[in-house]
Amino acid sequence: MSDEDAERTRQLPTLDKPGEADGMTPPDADTPATDTPATDTDGHGRVRRFRSARRVPAALVALVLLAAAGLLLYDVAATRAHRPAMTWRRWLARELATRHLDNPWVLGPAAVAVVLGIWLVVSAVTPGLRQVLPMRPSAPDIRAGLDRAAAALVLRDRAMEVSGVQSVRVAVSRRKATVRAVSHFRELDEVRADLDTSLGAGLRQLGLAHALRLTVHVRRPKKR
Repeated sequence: MSDEDAERTRQLPTLDKPGEADGMTPPDADTPATDTPATDTDGHGRVRRFRSARRVPAALVALVLLAAAGLLLYDVAATRAHRPAMTWRRWLARELATRHLDNPWVLGPAAVAVVLGIWLVVSAVTPGLRQVLPMRPSAPDIRAGLDRAAAALVLRDRAMEVSGVQSVRVAVSRRKATVRAVSHFRELDEVRADLDTSLGAGLRQLGLAHALRLTVHVRRPKKR
């Protein structure tokens, strides 16, 4: 055989799958991958919640403070220019000088101011966006969230696939998923067990950072 024929019949190289060339067996496609460690955490391994920008309350507070400060500054400048103070400021000074602190007209506005102050403080220190459930991050610098209504819809679709379920209502909160199903045939215990299995798997597949506690209630339809 000539060199040309040997070159023509030489075995071509094959493309081995990753891991086979080193004698390693690739992982099975059906084997679930381990969870990626959370990267966007608060330093203690907990995934942080999404924070609301709260643009509307901030804009309203800024506008009110700007209007009040501008009006007061204008009135002070007018009195410095030897012009009479505005009627509202003379009335307010007279009322503050004559009314006692235990007067209802003093306690009422003070209580309103305290409530508004507490509301502003709570709005500033709490994350907000309670409708968004944080999900496990799959890559650095990527955050994902799932709306509670969407999670309830997914669980409802899974519950309707269980044999014997006629109708179902799902309510998802930040820590719990409550399922109320109506079964028109099969034993209620069997339907409840199938719902626990199916919905438990559905909750795991949602990929939420914090596992929701599942509560299932099954009953018969009401007799007409």
